[in-house]
Amino acid sequence: MTLLRPRARRLPLNAAAVLTVLVCLFPVYWMISTAFKPSRDIQSADPKLFPHTWTLDHFRTAVQADGFELFWRNSILVTLSSILLALLVAIGSAYAVARMRWKGRRQFMLMVFVAQMAPWESLIIPIYIISRDTDMLDRLPTLTLVYFMVTLPFSIVVLRGFIATIQPELEEAAQVDGCTRTGAFRRVALPLLAPGLMATSLFGFITAWNEFAYANFLIIKHQDSRTLPVWLSSFQNTFGTDWGATMAASTLFALPALVVFLLLQRHVTSGFAAGAVKG
Repeated sequence: MTLLRPRARRLPLNAAAVLTVLVCLFPVYWMISTAFKPSRDIQSADPKLFPHTWTLDHFRTAVQADGFELFWRNSILVTLSSILLALLVAIGSAYAVARMRWKGRRQFMLMVFVAQMAPWESLIIPIYIISRDTDMLDRLPTLTLVYFMVTLPFSIVVLRGFIATIQPELEEAAQVDGCTRTGAFRRVALPLLAPGLMATSLFGFITAWNEFAYANFLIIKHQDSRTLPVWLSSFQNTFGTDWGATMAASTLFALPALVVFLLLQRHVTSGFAAGAVKG
């Protein structure tokens, strides 16, 4: 009886967790199943939960759409460039905050937290005006800088907490053996930062890969510079939306983020947890 009581108490929580997972996953399932349904089943007045007939026509339409390969290249280029740039700057900033004592350090971290809390949507108009006045509209480097700006505060916060968990004596021992401060960090601390780097990379990838608003407002005239989220809106015509092709394109669009998450999931939990350990 004593063993059954804790299980009985956990039953409502487990049921609520399962229900939450099902609610969150159902839109994803509906997207994937719709991508495989024939058009007549998608437009049916009596929608079916499970497809009775499967087709790949919508995927062929998505792959053969204008700009498919070009927009994939643009998204990959912008996403990877912004992640790499954010990591390079965040590592140096986080190390300076976690290891060094300098005037204005607390004020710097306060500004980082304020920047992280600022809603991205509120910055669209100022960034648009700055890009227009500096002749930076319709350029992929502009999107790269915007995504770098959005992901940098989070990266600094996480890596700062992670560096704070690494014992300074490890680097000091390397310096006694002849390493410079930079060499000690590169040989000793940087390998131990792998989980934190993975966590920040995953956050940056998902943020830049899925972002739509900035890509839609900053790339106006040069259609060849647009990214995949904007490309998804191209499956509309005067007759309405091609839902089958849209769901197929959305499924293809979600695959890279899913693959990256599955590859990095072992490091994500430890990376996020380490970012909140020390201040």
